[in-house]
Amino acid sequence: MAYAFQWLRSIVFAGQAYAMMAIMAVFFTPWAIIDRRGAFAGVHTWCRYVRWTASWMIGLRSEVRGEIPTGEVMIAAKHQSFFDIIILVSELPRPKFIMKKELIWTPILGWYAKRIGCVPVDRGRRGAAIKAMLARVASGQQEPGQLIIYPQGTRVAPGAERDYKVGTGVLYQEMGVPCVPVACNVGLFWPRRRIYRAPGLAVVEFLPVIPPGLPLRDFMNKLKGDVEAQSDVLMAEAGFDVSKH
Repeated sequence: MAYAFQWLRSIVFAGQAYAMMAIMAVFFTPWAIIDRRGAFAGVHTWCRYVRWTASWMIGLRSEVRGEIPTGEVMIAAKHQSFFDIIILVSELPRPKFIMKKELIWTPILGWYAKRIGCVPVDRGRRGAAIKAMLARVASGQQEPGQLIIYPQGTRVAPGAERDYKVGTGVLYQEMGVPCVPVACNVGLFWPRRRIYRAPGLAVVEFLPVIPPGLPLRDFMNKLKGDVEAQSDVLMAEAGFDVSKH
């Protein structure tokens, strides 16, 4: 009975969260057209709203640990579900992503992504897009931001293994900025593809900064080691037996 009730709560929670996304997008659009701060306000407000409603509607609390970066950095994050994106974006002052150029034409989402500074790229031209972005920041045309990337390339279920893509290291070298690794346990409560949301404490943790300038292999080894080790610690804290996976 408790499981069925949690399923019902999860469905209601998901429905109202996406309905509120549409409402907030419309509400913040006039301000976002005039000033990019309006777009950030809309994105931050919705993400914080989702975290708040998750805490009392489905019993899923969320916590952020570590020092939140504020300057021009690359954030290489463990990605287990949509909720870790929501938590990150709710806390970072100027979050942005690398996105496929085609997504710019997605209604509402694409426009807001462009307004907050996401980097649209054609296949094979990521390096040029990143250099153009950094040039805008250096010239004062764009405020420093936090570029979020997912080294494993997709959502990875807790306990599952997936290689870290070398493109993350190439991007680290192209940008020449500090990299902030991020660990999480979010997938234990908010699965990749199911509507069901489990109660508990979802944690996203900013780890010590990796300075620019490391050789590619050293960077990749450190990034993977730091993120995987601390993600295992966070999942163990939540009761997940990492030794069985």
